[in-house]
Formats: sequence, structure tokens, C-alpha cells
Amino acid sequence: MSNYHSPISNDELKLMCEELLKHSYMEPGDFEKYNVKRGLRNADGTGVMAGLTHVCSVEGYYINDGERVPKEGRLYYRGVDMRSIVEGCEKENRFGYEEVAWLLMLGYFPGRIQLERFKKTISSCMELPEDFAEDMIMKAPSNNIMNKMARSVLALYSYDENPDDTSIENVLRQSVQLLAQLPTIMAYAYQVKRRHFYKQTMYLHPIIPSYGMAETILHAIRADGTFKPEEAKLLDTCMMLHAEHGGGNNSAFAARVLSSSGTDTYSAISAAIGALKGPRHGGANIKAANMIQDMRENISDITNEGQVADYLAKIINKEAGDHSGLIYGMGHAVYTLSDPRAKILKEKAREFSENTEFREEFELISLVERLTPAVFSRVKGQKKRMCANVDLYSGFVYKMLGIPEDLYTPLFVTARVAGWSAHRMEELITGGRIMRPAYKNVSLPRAYIPIDERAENYISETDIYIPSEERD
Repeated sequence: MSNYHSPISNDELKLMCEELLKHSYMEPGDFEKYNVKRGLRNADGTGVMAGLTHVCSVEGYYINDGERVPKEGRLYYRGVDMRSIVEGCEKENRFGYEEVAWLLMLGYFPGRIQLERFKKTISSCMELPEDFAEDMIMKAPSNNIMNKMARSVLALYSYDENPDDTSIENVLRQSVQLLAQLPTIMAYAYQVKRRHFYKQTMYLHPIIPSYGMAETILHAIRADGTFKPEEAKLLDTCMMLHAEHGGGNNSAFAARVLSSSGTDTYSAISAAIGALKGPRHGGANIKAANMIQDMRENISDITNEGQVADYLAKIINKEAGDHSGLIYGMGHAVYTLSDPRAKILKEKAREFSENTEFREEFELISLVERLTPAVFSRVKGQKKRMCANVDLYSGFVYKMLGIPEDLYTPLFVTARVAGWSAHRMEELITGGRIMRPAYKNVSLPRAYIPIDERAENYISETDIYIPSEERD
């Protein structure tokens, strides 16, 4: 596949952008002046209340006399503490993601027979339509698997005999099929990327009907298709933890916004995938993993608390890392004292890394978690409640499982589609109005200027426009 080169020259873009920036600047004080909730956040950082939901509750503080009071984080799926679900499945020595998907989408726990039927239904839906992989995935390799997954979901619209029907029965059918097909799409997209961009062997394994979601994923992405039971159980736990996180998170909200317009399931879910791709959302797990690797390469003794603290200070001061000033994997919009997902993954990571080559990296990540709040307070001169979030440990867990970095965020998609589907169906059932927030226009009135009287902002009168492709 040949690379596409834009006919717009870099010089043109630079000059156009200079004008764009001049005409797009916003006075920072205007947001407060007009009482605009930037990022749909209140002044104290809490989210603007935009709807009601049965699906999920994310709790990290309580309000007392108008003040936010920190508390240990809790995550509830349909009113059930997520930790109790994970622990229950562990106690019974079975996989749990499929029943979490059922719980989120349908609202209650399935019985044993219902769960087995649901698993068989998912397995029967994993195959992609005939020629889909070749036509939609292999013929247009993507360097980013998230984009390929979003495109593939949109393409599935064309293979659906009833794509625009937004009845709950039809949307539930589409949701279950997408739940089953996304791991297959992810695996194909990854193999095609290996072949096209890395010049490595592409290996495609047949789907094994008896495998659950976590087993299917490990089987699909590994060269020999093999895995240990404890590896599949660990990935299953990750998928349970990533399945849902409230209607206010960026990707779920994107799915609800699109659903409120009455659009089709494929458009709504592809939008959610696009939102999750962002480094401020699902893409943060890669950022956290890269940050830890950078620390390993630039700190002479990663077991030395002083050296680690000094490097964290450099990161906060934008002198190290990716120069963003962010300690990835630390802090959260809701959780204050703890992120329950991070606590579970830390326990799993500690257990899984015991007596392995990964133990030293686990200790470094633990140091980052423990030292960051004090370092941030010292550097910034302000105290802030800050806990590790799920991204600090999820990338590390994937690394221990031998999962390539290319798949960190796509794996998030394969789990979170259950939550997105639940929110989409709830919006269709209970929303009733298209979401349409307001934006305050702060531009001043201006008169229309005839074209011959306009100033040429960055092109002299002697310039003659020549398309980029015709220039020497």
C-alpha cells in the first residue's frame, strides 16, 4: 500500500495556522466570567450532572456541607461492588468477564444455564462476515489498531441486514455481536500491522469454540496460540475491571451523545473507540508504561528512593519523560484515596511477578505510587489527594502476559464495549432528548467585507497560487 502525501505544503500550513491561532484565542478569564464549566467540570473538579443511570457508580468522595471529602474508591456494576464479583469468580475458579457483560447489559446476574448459553452465543458470533477481514482489514493496514477497530466497526454496518433499527431487541443483538467480533477484529488488525509495518510473520489461528473471551484473545495474538490457565485468568480479571466505568467517562459519554441523536449502533460504538484512543483516556496505559521504561533507562538505581523521587520531580517540572509534566497513572477525576481497579491489579501484579524478572519493575512502579504525592506537593507547593489509577498497573500486567504494547488500548476496547452497549441501550430507553449543550459565543460583531477590500494576511499581491503538486 503506497503512502498518501498531502498536496498542502508545510509552508502553507504554517501560515494558515498562524492566522487560525490569532482568531481562535480565548481569554482564560472568560470561562469564569461566563460561568462556563470547562470539560463539563464544576469548579471543584467534579463532573457536571448530565443524566441518570442504573449501569454503574464510580465513588471516590462524598460531599459534606458543600465540601469534597475523600474516601476509599468503590466501583459498582448495577449496584454490585466490582471487587466482590472478581473475588467471587476467583473463589469459584472460573472466568468472569462474560457474566459481567451480561450483568451490565441486562441488569442482573445470569443463572448457570443462561451463562453457558450466553457464552455459546458469543462464541458463535466471533467469526467475521465472509471476506470482511481481507476487504476491510488486510487491504488497508493501519499503524494504529484503534483506528482500524473503529473503521471496522463502521464497516460492519454494511453487513447488517437491519443496521438502522434502534429497537432494543435489535440493538441488543448488535451489541452481543460486536462484543464477540471485536477481539477477532483486534487480532486481525494486529497481525496485519506485524506484516506490513514490522515485516514480521502474520499468524492467524482458527477460533476455538470452547474458549472464553480471555482465552480467545491470548490464543489469537500468540504465535503458537498457547497460554497457561493462570495467564488467561489474569487477563480475564483485567477485562472485568475495564468493562465499565460510569456514564460520565469520555468514551461512554460519547456513545450516549451519539445514541441520543438516534444514530445506529455502529456509529455510536466507533465514536466511543475514537474517544478511548486518546492519551487522556484509554491511551494513558501506554503512556504510563513508556514512563516506567524511561525511568528504568535514566535512573542508575531504581531501588533508590531518593533517585526515583528526584526523577519524578524532573518529570513534573517538564525536564524529563515526555515533557508534559504528567506522572501517568497517578491521579483521577473521581478517585481520591484509592482506585479499586488499581488496588486489585497491584495485588495481581505483585503475585504474578514474584520470583520473576519483572519483580524489580513492580517495585519501581510501587515506588512511583508511594512517592508521587509528596514529590508533587513539594514541587508544586500545593497539597493534593492523589492515588494510583488503573493505568499505572494495567500496562505492566499486559507486559507480564507478553502482550505487545500495540494492543494495550485495543484490549481496553474489547472489555469496555460491554459498558458502552449498556449505556447506549439505557440512553435509548430513558434519554428521550438529543444532547445539546450550549457554548457562549464571545466573538464581537463584524461587518461583511467585499472580497476586493480584504487584506491578504499572509500572501503578497505578487504571489500567484500554485497547487503543491505542481511546484518544483
